Amino acid sequence: MVEHVGRLPWDQSTFTGRLNYYARVTDPRLMFATDSMLNKAKEIVTAYQKDISIHVSMEEAIRARVIYDSAFHPDTGTKMNILGRLSSQATCGTLLVGVLLAFYRNMPQLIAMQFVVQSYAANMNYTNRNAKSQITRREIATAYVGATTGAALASVGLNSLLKGAHTLLNRWIPCGAMVVTNLINIPAMRQRELIDGIIVTDKDGNPLGKSRKAAAKAISQVFVSRISFLGPSMVFIPTIMQTLEKWPFFKRGLAFSIFIQAVLSGVLLIVTVPTACSLFPQQCSLRFDQLEGSLQEEIRNNS
Repeated sequence: MVEHVGRLPWDQSTFTGRLNYYARVTDPRLMFATDSMLNKAKEIVTAYQKDISIHVSMEEAIRARVIYDSAFHPDTGTKMNILGRLSSQATCGTLLVGVLLAFYRNMPQLIAMQFVVQSYAANMNYTNRNAKSQITRREIATAYVGATTGAALASVGLNSLLKGAHTLLNRWIPCGAMVVTNLINIPAMRQRELIDGIIVTDKDGNPLGKSRKAAAKAISQVFVSRISFLGPSMVFIPTIMQTLEKWPFFKRGLAFSIFIQAVLSGVLLIVTVPTACSLFPQQCSLRFDQLEGSLQEEIRNNS
């Protein structure tokens, strides 16, 4: 039944099917999968890829595929670092969002936390990049410095702009900074794809050439997904805390505030992470007339 590795029971062309799939791949418990679990999953998936017959149940095959997809890069098959896996987003996001939102009043602390957040984001973007598009260490460093500097400037700028404004608007400063930094971080970390283009294929998987327009569409979808999984926490939690902190019970200092916001963030991220990942198919599509003219001509000539 190893063929079930390549035939998931959830239709990936539909949002509901993708949601069922990503709810399993982003399961925070998979972040702590042991090496033996990962190696066993890779053994089963590799057997399918090489058309080697091994006996596993349908449930074991599907479970192996989920574990494999959660920990190994889809292009290279190499094991991703633990903080670069999709299964880490809910756990790490819970801690980062909780602390980030708690420090909105203290600008030096907020900027320091932005560096921590952007370090995690840069690692996530790099780990999940299109492996066919090479990126140099200099480009990685430029992307990281640009994103962290952008986060700091956005935080300072929004803080100055909203000085004296309603407290809730000040609580939303980390959200504004997050949008700005993702606008910088994601394209910068994947700049090689924008410069050189990414390989486009026909419906049968045959390569047709490279397209910068396809890269731009793919990266824009990554940006929308990233904002969609972080945005709700960074908008709704400050709104909730604005009400809760009017009660004496919730005025117990910074540590308690971080704890409450981390719990709220965890609850939201369990839902928003798989939902955001499901917004778009893993492989986006373009109409023929949306490709670059030169690529259209090349495809016609090769037909």
